[in-house]
Amino acid sequence: MAEFEEAASRVLPADVRDFVAGGSGAETTLDANRSAFDRVFLVPRVLRDVSACRTDATLLGRPVSMPVAVAPVAYQRLLHPDGELAVARAARTAGVPFTVSTMSSVPVEELTALGGSVWFQLYWLRDAERSLEQVRRAEEAGCEAIVLTVDVPWMGRRLRDVRNRFTLPGQVTAVHLTGGGAPSPGSVAHRRPGDEVSAVAEHTRQSFSAALGWPTVAALRERTRLPLVLKGVLAPEDAVHAAESGVDALVVSNHGGRQLDGAVPGIDMLEQVAGAVAGRCQVLVDSGVRSGTDVLRALALGADGVLVGRPVMWGLAAAGESGAARVLELLAEELRDALGLSGCAGVADAARLATVWRVPAR
Repeated sequence: MAEFEEAASRVLPADVRDFVAGGSGAETTLDANRSAFDRVFLVPRVLRDVSACRTDATLLGRPVSMPVAVAPVAYQRLLHPDGELAVARAARTAGVPFTVSTMSSVPVEELTALGGSVWFQLYWLRDAERSLEQVRRAEEAGCEAIVLTVDVPWMGRRLRDVRNRFTLPGQVTAVHLTGGGAPSPGSVAHRRPGDEVSAVAEHTRQSFSAALGWPTVAALRERTRLPLVLKGVLAPEDAVHAAESGVDALVVSNHGGRQLDGAVPGIDMLEQVAGAVAGRCQVLVDSGVRSGTDVLRALALGADGVLVGRPVMWGLAAAGESGAARVLELLAEELRDALGLSGCAGVADAARLATVWRVPAR
């Protein structure tokens, strides 16, 4: 899958590539996300019948072809004219959920109309009623889950975007937030920013609520009939609170290294979080997943599944729908290979695999 990133780099403008690839601060957490996965070694079992090795699983009560969902990524028309439409079609073909962002450049109704499984990622806005309008819209469109992102009171300081003075082209906008003073072509997300900020970061600061708390989670749980997922949990104490609040799943995540630089990699906290919730809700993980072996590592450490973002975006940039579809196809092939070679006939067997952590040399 790394080859898709190379192919995408050849066709994308440098500032757009940096917008997708970059992290916050010195990108310490961004780099650690990948190295953390590489520290996890699996202990394969032998003499197991894997002649009918299967990758299918269940996420949020629904069958999926593999324990993977496409992570929410904003403004996908930056990468390809078809944007979210292409990725949603690829996810439908792959048999996995597609998570549409609040900051999508394609309306949710067009995405659910494609017939696949669609989750709606929600950023809580300063105007709470507008946030609830997004929930109602997602429900009416036929989304199958609400994924509330809880680690973005404001956007982390992403120095690549600051240095590039990154701004959105006029034809790309957050279509769910147009009107009512929200961003539209010519608004803050499209204006050339000052030297110390990107236009997208400034838009986020003005739009998102920094006061999101547990009472809002409880109220949202009461408000929606859909499964509720909290994305951006790292502390086991927060995971326990989430489970006690009645959420259906949580995503152990540091936002792909794009929020607090220095935050712990999600894979490092996975076992503790899974142990803390003790089966009261499903546990997913993202930030650094780059292969089928990574998916197996996550399953062995207690995850029910993973979210994958950047690799799918590189596939989209390189070859549109076919590129995104091929990334997901490769992920399924690699996962089946990893399962079989570790002695697992299916996803459920992965939870019984032992792991060994390699301590980095000092």
